[in-house]
Amino acid sequence: MSIRPIHRILRALACLMLGGLLPVMASAEPPLRVIVIGSSPPMSYEDGDGKLVGFNIELAEALCQTMKARCEMHKVAIGKVIDMLAAGEADFAAVSFLITPERQEKVLFSKPYYRSLSIWLARPEIRPGATGITVAAVRGSAQARYVEIEGWKNFFVEHHRDLPPLLAAGTADAAIVPMPTALRLIQEKELQAREIGPSILPVPSLGGDVAFSINPQRADLRPRIDAAIDAVKNDGRFDRINTKYLPFRLQ
Repeated sequence: MSIRPIHRILRALACLMLGGLLPVMASAEPPLRVIVIGSSPPMSYEDGDGKLVGFNIELAEALCQTMKARCEMHKVAIGKVIDMLAAGEADFAAVSFLITPERQEKVLFSKPYYRSLSIWLARPEIRPGATGITVAAVRGSAQARYVEIEGWKNFFVEHHRDLPPLLAAGTADAAIVPMPTALRLIQEKELQAREIGPSILPVPSLGGDVAFSINPQRADLRPRIDAAIDAVKNDGRFDRINTKYLPFRLQ
């Protein structure tokens, strides 16, 4: 074989490498494993077709798009989120968690993306200072921890959707939930029929900065997620998602 055909073959191989191999290499980075919860409307929940939707779902998708990262969402119970991240079983969680010292001992947190309050749901005559009451909350939440600290009889559930039937039946006298969740729950007809309504619970440990939590072994992700949060807020996507799912502005 002459030298010229060999050169042509080498050039063809180079073209194949540049045109075919490099794209494969560019997409070789494994997808980010993103934990979400499926029953906390309007932040994250399943629609009638079983599709994950909600504020945090769309925000996570926007962050992944901004970071140019492939992301796979995995639905878990809220009580498992922190332990799964601490064990390295996921990369970050698109869950609205208050930044608390206890959680900071186990996981990393992104920059805050809004500030939250907690809401007391009960009939008007049942106030937080009442004795002998049963208070419900979602297991593993800051609200559940507060119920334990206060020493109330408790009824912990796995999902926010489980709370209205408990309140309507009188199984629980009150429930403590995050502010965005309260907006959805107070629309439930069974709660309205019993005049169960919201009031702000002015407890510092139940309000404050809310952020996404991150696998402590993936410290490299924190600056990327922080920069993506800034980008999504600056280009208007955050506000559009906010308007779609909530009747007030998250700050």
